[in-house]
Amino acid sequence: MTQLREVSQREKILFPIIVTIIVSLIVPPAATLIGMLMLGNLFRECGVVGRLEDTAKNALINIITIFLGVTVGATATAEQFLKIETLAILCLGVTAFGIGTASGVLLAKLMNRVMNVNINPLIGSAGVSAVPMAARVSQVVGQKEDPGNFLLMHAMGPNVAGVIGSAVSAGVLLSLFGG
Repeated sequence: MTQLREVSQREKILFPIIVTIIVSLIVPPAATLIGMLMLGNLFRECGVVGRLEDTAKNALINIITIFLGVTVGATATAEQFLKIETLAILCLGVTAFGIGTASGVLLAKLMNRVMNVNINPLIGSAGVSAVPMAARVSQVVGQKEDPGNFLLMHAMGPNVAGVIGSAVSAGVLLSLFGG
């Protein structure tokens, strides 16, 4: 694959702002999800709020994870959780993950045939919203085949796009089914 171009600091700062504005205008219920995701990116890229960035990616995320785990655990009784619907949701999730991964690989192969570019199909497999695991898997599998493969940075693009797409889809579902 070709080397990635250098991204300027201005682009890194403008990206979260523009994504937040566009998603907020198109899918208002997803504004909070995307806004918080992009705020973390803006903290990291602007370089002037180091303490906020450090708190957000370390202490705050750990506190939120604990509170989320405790509240979900406290409200999920066995009678409510152990149902056939729960297994159906898990099966749908695994199926969606498999279809997303296969679709990404097939689309990359199609792009290789239609366009005259050299795209590793493993990049397409990282287009699901399992960050950063899907990109890491692409990297590991690629290096098993060729130790000179360095796919992680290429794979993070579709990986982050999968996260943004998932947040937008959640916003659409919230607007359709109320939440």
